[in-house]
Amino acid sequence: MKITIHGVRGSMPTSGPQTIHFGGNTSCIEVSKDDWTLILDAGTGIQKIPVDNISSKKRIDILLTHLHLDHIQGLGFFKPLFNPAMEVHFWGPASITHPLQKRLGRYFSPPLFPVHFRDIPAMLIMHETGNGRFDIGPFTIESAFVIHAGPTVGYRISDGSSVFTYIPDHEPALGRTGMISDARWLSGGGLAYEADLLLHDAQYSAEEYATRKGWGHSSIEDAGKFASLSKVKSVLFSHFDPSHNDDYLKEIFRCFEEKCDYQFKYAQAMEGMVIDL
Repeated sequence: MKITIHGVRGSMPTSGPQTIHFGGNTSCIEVSKDDWTLILDAGTGIQKIPVDNISSKKRIDILLTHLHLDHIQGLGFFKPLFNPAMEVHFWGPASITHPLQKRLGRYFSPPLFPVHFRDIPAMLIMHETGNGRFDIGPFTIESAFVIHAGPTVGYRISDGSSVFTYIPDHEPALGRTGMISDARWLSGGGLAYEADLLLHDAQYSAEEYATRKGWGHSSIEDAGKFASLSKVKSVLFSHFDPSHNDDYLKEIFRCFEEKCDYQFKYAQAMEGMVIDL
């Protein structure tokens, strides 16, 4: 499978010369194999996905981890939604309060957006995800709820030869005693276990996380520990704080490298990065 990074920021997009190295768009990943394309989250990075090939296939699958604004704010500017010949499948976390379509409809309505969901010309098909498994084309996908504010899932995507796990918003260290050391009981542990590549939340430094416990995000140190416990082969740190410029992100990573001795490969995610698994 081919993985293309289109957005790496958390909470809100940033722009300017100080964020150009890693990029300023919010979460969006493109996963493709053969004639199938998955879009993981629909932050502002979704605008960077070439739509000509997608439109010719007449179907696109958008997998949402949750419905915080930074993960859906690009939807209103995604051209395939306004093509009546397109079939758009939304996959997103189930809720005990309202169905997925109604919750997405809150964004597609004034004053947040001028176009109502009911007026979107594409054929919209909703799938509510939780702790389960489903297939899309050549992909077998597992979803599971993870620790984050509101209904939130992570995804484990396999094409039969490799595994990519996507958990961009996650706080596995939250608890009375911190992070559980047994991956079988660790939030997201089953999704990440022995994955070829894990993309994981690393919004804070350890010092920042100490004053932000319960906010739903991880420090880079906790993301590294999670990856180690899950026995992944490589990890990309992502969902960067919008207040962190390129120099600060590089410094956080340098400090992480000085303190860790993990055997798996690790790096910071960047917009435009392409990985072939």
